[in-house]
Amino acid sequence: MIPTPVLVSWSSGKDSAWALYTLRKQPERYDVRGIFTTITRTFDRVSIHSTPSWILEQQAQRLDLPLYEIPIPYPCSDSQYESAMSAFLNQIQELPADIAASHLAFGDLFLEDIRKYREEKLRGTGFTPIFPVWGQDTTLLARRMIGSGMRAIVTALNPTMIPAEFAGKWFDSNFLADLPEEVDPLGENGEFHTCVVDGPMFSSAIAAKPGRIVERKIAAASNEGDDLDNAGNDSPAYVYADVIPLT
Repeated sequence: MIPTPVLVSWSSGKDSAWALYTLRKQPERYDVRGIFTTITRTFDRVSIHSTPSWILEQQAQRLDLPLYEIPIPYPCSDSQYESAMSAFLNQIQELPADIAASHLAFGDLFLEDIRKYREEKLRGTGFTPIFPVWGQDTTLLARRMIGSGMRAIVTALNPTMIPAEFAGKWFDSNFLADLPEEVDPLGENGEFHTCVVDGPMFSSAIAAKPGRIVERKIAAASNEGDDLDNAGNDSPAYVYADVIPLT
């Protein structure tokens, strides 16, 4: 059987890293050929997770995989995002057969609406979505990730769902023990996001540590165009932790 060629949606965080790791443990079934992610041009960071681009590049190097960056504006409307993704899919379809892919993998765990959205948007495009970690118990999986040697920094969080002081912490056993009971241990409901700097999916660790912590309101773009909600009083505020070189 010829392994299925796959590109992995790479958020830079633990869930996408574990999804990729899961696929690569099945070389007879899957041929992982690259990672792709959206980059917010204004900040030169991975969208949502806020991972700086220099970390992203080092992640790709340690995975020994091509990195496909999908630039999006800030703010970014749904239509702008979908247009950027459509252009990316066209780009992949034009690649030579030996580096192209027919399947896209996502690290989603249990949010049915997110999975349905991905399936609907890829229907008729020629690409098939797969979900390598779908349905796994998040408590057990969080412990498995940490036990594997994965090291990740909490780079973004929603302070209405998890205390702001968790920003910049390491995703480790102490972090899990301190989490409020109502918070999913993998942040699947959007409570927090991470940046992976070490783990069994990498050839070596990235020399990085948590940096400055800031709070920023999120501006929104109209789906009808580029009209902005300029982060007014009703705009959500998130807490971000930078990732900086170790030395």
